[in-house]
Amino acid sequence: MHKHLSFLLCTPLLAFAAMPVAADEPVDVVLIGGGIMSATLGTYLQELEPDWDIHLYERLGQVAEESSNAWNNAGSGHSAFMEMNYTPGDGDHVEIERAVNVTEQFEISRQFWAHQVDQGILSDPKAFINSVPHHALVWGEDDVAFLRERYARMTENPLYEGMEYSEDRQEIAEWMPLVMAGRDENEPVAATRMQMGTEVNYGAQTRQMIEGLSDSDNFTLSLNSEVRGLERNDDDTWHVTIKNLESGDESTVDARFVFIGAGGAALPLLQEAGIPEADAYAGFPVGGQFLYTTNPEVVAQHQIKVYAKAGEGSPPMSVPHMDFRNLDGQPALFYGPFATFSSKFLKEGSWTDLFGSLTFSNIWPTTQVGLHNFNLVRYLVGQVMMSDDDRFEALQGFYPEANRDEWKLWTAGQRVQIIKNDPERGGLLQFGTEVVSSEDGSIAALLGASPGASTAPPIMLHLLENVFSEQVQSDAWQEKLTQIVPSYGQRLSENPELLREMRVYTAETLKLNEPMNAAETGTDAQTEVENVQPESEAADAGEESSADESADTQSEEQDAETQEVAL
Repeated sequence: MHKHLSFLLCTPLLAFAAMPVAADEPVDVVLIGGGIMSATLGTYLQELEPDWDIHLYERLGQVAEESSNAWNNAGSGHSAFMEMNYTPGDGDHVEIERAVNVTEQFEISRQFWAHQVDQGILSDPKAFINSVPHHALVWGEDDVAFLRERYARMTENPLYEGMEYSEDRQEIAEWMPLVMAGRDENEPVAATRMQMGTEVNYGAQTRQMIEGLSDSDNFTLSLNSEVRGLERNDDDTWHVTIKNLESGDESTVDARFVFIGAGGAALPLLQEAGIPEADAYAGFPVGGQFLYTTNPEVVAQHQIKVYAKAGEGSPPMSVPHMDFRNLDGQPALFYGPFATFSSKFLKEGSWTDLFGSLTFSNIWPTTQVGLHNFNLVRYLVGQVMMSDDDRFEALQGFYPEANRDEWKLWTAGQRVQIIKNDPERGGLLQFGTEVVSSEDGSIAALLGASPGASTAPPIMLHLLENVFSEQVQSDAWQEKLTQIVPSYGQRLSENPELLREMRVYTAETLKLNEPMNAAETGTDAQTEVENVQPESEAADAGEESSADESADTQSEEQDAETQEVAL
């Protein structure tokens, strides 16, 4: 059932990458796929166990060129400030629990990235993260009432300190001039603004992390190397077969642990491994397109991100937004997404990917998803049938005075949504990610689309707690994890003082323009963090914030994140 899968290439990295070689003794870790997930997990493991041998295999000639590439994802630091699909409800009541979990996860990401800057693994924070205000925008009386209630509920939580709300057209026009110019003056409108939002280039971040990993003699990066086989050895290690796509040569390596972080290719590789846990899963591919402009005069007027609500009956992946982007030094505006459908699991994959992933155990759940998700089917058909005129009309709903000649259509990356067979409810379509691992924890894969890059650190932390549970409970790993993520095991929404200290530290270390989180005069943000760490309950495995409790919290957050926008 193996298929030849490929990834998109755009930028150069690490010409010195080694070729895969056979090893007499198993290596400790094999990472499949050179994207943000493998880079994040490798970075965790290299710090936790610096003597472990880690091999990373990437099919392409560079890393970070499929979903992690800046042109193939939304590039937002998804923190629930503006994504209204995390807060279901109406003008009478709005649920914010999902949003709180998403924001908690993004705070973990900020801490992880800041720590890597301190360690020199991430060398240039301005190259991968910058402050860009996040806005939620609605129009119409019902949605204005919803946003007003959403703001009231969210600002009761310290995570959303600093959020602003307005129904004043003039003030909103100051926040987002392109969006408000030419709009119907009789139409009710409301917006929120969170100035501590971020724009993140996950491709640049991945490249920096893998460059940092490559400084170690125990890390081997193999490019142009496609994993063709995964077989379990008698000693429960994994026999990995790799083909060099330049020379055509095959080699093998045995590994004690394998992580499949290959985006859309993860499901077929997990099926190749033959573990029973894979039988419950299938994949549903959905692509995306954006309209974009690089006109400097237009881009200069919208250096923000603005999200609206998804249309009635539309899936979370359809949330329209117009974002300022910094694409490896190229400022641009993106509007979308517009969904596409292809049977490919990767942007440069094979048309047979979907059909090749169907098995006797998942074909009926896949059929059930098609039968029970009429709204999704109708949405996808409508999106596929859209003309250029239709897409530009949708843009004008956001930016009434847009000039058609200034906007081009870009096809972004493919995403494979999870189809999971529930014993009681049958096939279910999940708009999220899920870590799937063997019972013995020797192999794991990340399935699904989003959340993705913005929550890679908490997702990989959750994976560590699942597959390395014994090590996570040790004093050595507890101490190190608390250094990497100072709030490890704690809920920042329940500890405003720690939340403030973490935001001061991460804003300063990541060089973010967040006046409300600027360090006080004469205060070293790193010193503040060091002062917090000895008090952290997570530093002692015997305290209430033990690894087991943290794993439960992470699992709850992971489940709550399943409504992330897909692109």
